[in-house]
Amino acid sequence: MRRPAAGSRRELSVKPASAGERGRAAEALACRHLEHAGLRIVARNLRYRLGELDAVARDGPVWVFVEVRCRSRRGDAAASIDRAKRGRIRRAAQLFLQQGFGDRWPPCRFDVVLVEGATVRWLRDAFVNDEEM
Repeated sequence: MRRPAAGSRRELSVKPASAGERGRAAEALACRHLEHAGLRIVARNLRYRLGELDAVARDGPVWVFVEVRCRSRRGDAAASIDRAKRGRIRRAAQLFLQQGFGDRWPPCRFDVVLVEGATVRWLRDAFVNDEEM
């Protein structure tokens, strides 16, 4: 096997140029992380008039609504999910559940996956009602 010439090695983790590309890469990384942990990703990037869901997954009988946050510095990602953002995520989840289950909703929870630099942290049950994370 021939070795690459000096200076021609490609980095394994190339940082995408735009914020949108970084967000999509972080969402893909987060979904792979959750799948590796045994969750099944059901949908990604669902947009509703009242909010959006980065990912919807199944953890056994529990439906999981996942918010993915990507920041280059540690500590910024979790703080960026304020009360208003949690409300939009909750409303989008309600619409998803109404469309799929009518008025008899299955058990569900809200998780957050933080992608900070090269670190991925999964916060299960990150928020309920108006509680802080």
